[in-house]
Amino acid sequence: MALSISAVVLLAIIVFLLIKKSGLKAMHAVICVLFGFFLAGSSMAPTISDLTSSVANMVGGLKF
Repeated sequence: MALSISAVVLLAIIVFLLIKKSGLKAMHAVICVLFGFFLAGSSMAPTISDLTSSVANMVGGLKF
């Protein structure tokens, strides 16, 4: 059975766990979110999107 999960949901879970377990301060998480927001509007956004898609396809293609 294949499990499909959005990258946004996965990253939100990771940030939540980092705040709860590893002592990540909420302000640091907010700064990271803002950085990602502004990075998405930059000229690097298509390259980053292509890279994440390639990695996701590579991981999806692994046979266990």
